Amino acid sequence: MLKPLIALVTAGSVLTACGGWRDSRVNPSNWFGSSTPAPVEAAASEDVNPLIPNSSGKGLFARPDPKDRSILITQVTELKVDPTTTGAIISVVGVANRQGAFNTELRPIVTPENTEAGILAYAFRVVYPEDATPQGPVQTRTIREAVSVSRQDLAGIKVIRVEAKEGALETRRR
Repeated sequence: MLKPLIALVTAGSVLTACGGWRDSRVNPSNWFGSSTPAPVEAAASEDVNPLIPNSSGKGLFARPDPKDRSILITQVTELKVDPTTTGAIISVVGVANRQGAFNTELRPIVTPENTEAGILAYAFRVVYPEDATPQGPVQTRTIREAVSVSRQDLAGIKVIRVEAKEGALETRRR
């Protein structure tokens, strides 16, 4: 009777010591401190020929960069956040104004106000065909999009918000 009691007390005291793993010096994520600015030495420019221009990456026959034709989706109807082992998956369902919407994207909205308030905001954007398409029933205009977010991105986030043309949906951390 005494041996199982001693084993139980020993196991309990060992397991209670595991709670400080996050702040422990043994934890590899705590090995480095915060970053500080450091001076950078200027590279020697001995091999530079001033008569040869720096290449811009654009050739004579290069196409221009495409214009952004995406606009906000008409309405967001569902917002769901599913936890994963590496963070979370944010799933969004929206309804487009007309059929044929493609190239959907949850584009992050980064503003100082959002970061200070702990808000992770996205704009649900779609691209419509240039030709006219019918409006059709809601089932044919429903679009689903998802984005994966890491635990580091979720650190300090209190609200996840997805914006559309006619409103927004948000979910709060429990």
